[in-house]
Amino acid sequence: MTGGDHAENRRLASPGQRFGARLQRPSSAVALQSRVIDQETRNLAEAFDLVTADGSVISAAATIVAARRRFVAGTGKAFAYACLLSADLSAGMSNVTLVDGTVVRPLDVLSDVRDTDVLVTVSLRRYRRETVLIAEQFAQAGGTVVAVTDAADAPVAGIAAQAIVVPTGSASFADSPTAVAAVVHLLATVTTASAKGARRRLAERDRLSRELDLYWEG
Repeated sequence: MTGGDHAENRRLASPGQRFGARLQRPSSAVALQSRVIDQETRNLAEAFDLVTADGSVISAAATIVAARRRFVAGTGKAFAYACLLSADLSAGMSNVTLVDGTVVRPLDVLSDVRDTDVLVTVSLRRYRRETVLIAEQFAQAGGTVVAVTDAADAPVAGIAAQAIVVPTGSASFADSPTAVAAVVHLLATVTTASAKGARRRLAERDRLSRELDLYWEG
């Protein structure tokens, strides 16, 4: 996206505003499909260029590997990305906890933060207050915050020790999920590849999955 496109995308803050600006004008389904695919393709390329240039994913992965305990959080729509990241990290690493607000509550985590803990928080506009407050309290308690967000000036970026910024420009009423999911996948992959014992842990999970007959074997 150009600078002007980025500014316009940031101006359209809500799904309702984006729908009015992008989807109310007459357009065939084929034309709309083409616009969305083109934008998603450009987003993905831009995101990979950004993280390659700034090294943010590699730096964040090193921080996550070095931590003793790893917490992953996100609220609202961002919770879906937090679930994805937590699931992939926990496959190859120990002490990965998803802060889901029910089984693991923010209050429980924040009351026992150690300086060897890391919180990976996903925060995308419109930024949920609880995500920002959790990150703020975690950092104040001495933990390290890593943020996956969509702008360098996002609220959580100013709190985080490290921020991975992912473009979410879209031709739709919804901000793009494509690059966010891809960068979360990249972060999980780089982190797990660097983790001591990941291969043994993954092999043991495979064995247990067979013993518990978890998956359909066609």
